[in-house]
Amino acid sequence: MKTHRLALALALCTLGFSCTDKYTEELTVNAPVYLTYEALRTAVGPEPARTLERPGKIYFKDNRIFIVEYLQGIHVIDVSDVSNPQNLVFIHIPGCVDLAIKDQSLYADSYTDLVTIDVSEVARPKEIHRLTDVLPYKIPTPKETAYPRAEVLKDKGVVTGWELRREKHAVTPPKDLYSEYDYSDKAWPSFFLANAEGTTAGSGSGSVGLGGSMARFGLYQDYLYVADESRLYLFDAATPARPVALGIHPLANAIETMFIYDHHLFFGTPSGMLVYSLQVPLAPDYIGDFRHTTSCDPVVVQDGYAYITLRAGETCGGGVNRLDIVKISEDYKEYDLVSSYGMTAPQGLGVDGNKLFICDGPAGLKIYDAEDKTTLSSHLIATFPEIQAYDVIPLEGYLFLVAEEGFYLYDYSDYTNIRRLGYIPISPSNKE
Repeated sequence: MKTHRLALALALCTLGFSCTDKYTEELTVNAPVYLTYEALRTAVGPEPARTLERPGKIYFKDNRIFIVEYLQGIHVIDVSDVSNPQNLVFIHIPGCVDLAIKDQSLYADSYTDLVTIDVSEVARPKEIHRLTDVLPYKIPTPKETAYPRAEVLKDKGVVTGWELRREKHAVTPPKDLYSEYDYSDKAWPSFFLANAEGTTAGSGSGSVGLGGSMARFGLYQDYLYVADESRLYLFDAATPARPVALGIHPLANAIETMFIYDHHLFFGTPSGMLVYSLQVPLAPDYIGDFRHTTSCDPVVVQDGYAYITLRAGETCGGGVNRLDIVKISEDYKEYDLVSSYGMTAPQGLGVDGNKLFICDGPAGLKIYDAEDKTTLSSHLIATFPEIQAYDVIPLEGYLFLVAEEGFYLYDYSDYTNIRRLGYIPISPSNKE
């Protein structure tokens, strides 16, 4: 019936009736569900440890693993006893997707805000600073895509979801029910816009942690970088407890992940890898790119080589699943493809010396000896096919891994005997 009415309205337009006049029609629409700004900005705080349900980004600092519970907050896991990881506390942070830590200050996104949380007393984390409206206003994609979206009113709060309602709407044919906001959906596991974790340490003052390859948060010297799809948000973190918003640096479109290494920013995009120099930290300078076929692609870099996984899918486009190994020149301006290897559905990856760790979707975790980049497929050290791995952090013989099944900890110090040491499962209700 809705289609017929819109067709009638268009027909009337062709007969000379005004097409700027609105008419009222009752429709089934995706109506936004709001969280008020007041509720958003009073919600951060500690809660008892809870089971993992939708684990996402992963971060290591001071013998603790921080795991994002998608849009809910952060689990804090004590891994000081690697054979017995302990779920210590949950930090409730509505809208959280990413984090990074400098000294004892944890930075996390909370929808439009950047919050700073003191984690010096890990059992009692507390919010100590908040920068409001410094991050983009994001809108989730409705599950019921067959119905139009009602208008989003930003002054009512942030949108946390949608519900189907019958509502009367003033309509100007043939649209008016569709918002002009960005509804693209790139977060793992495909629930909301904005994805990625804070990666590698910088060389500035203060101690920083280490994140996974799916990062969009990163620390370098005294600065915090937060990557959006087409913008880089810069913050001064010289005083860790009170970061200061400095401005926004434009980037190419469709940024997916960010990795910081050797005074450079490496961005993964659907079309390849972008490289920016951090010689002037407040003015990242584009110096080159490596392009490939369309796919989702996190990237990690070590000792003159970039390792890039390409994943096909509905949100990624393309039909290629593979690993590309790229040789980078000393000035980081030239890029030569060394080799490519077919994969199943790769996501995050990590490298430590000659060991390369790849989260290959339903094929599980794969560990390679990457000393010879041209014969990688012949040097598969170990595989763990029973898990659907998402991202990893390899560090000094220990591998921290987050997967759809939960959190895993492996000892890879002896590559002839890589073994699982610890495991924290997801909630049983989330298992099929």
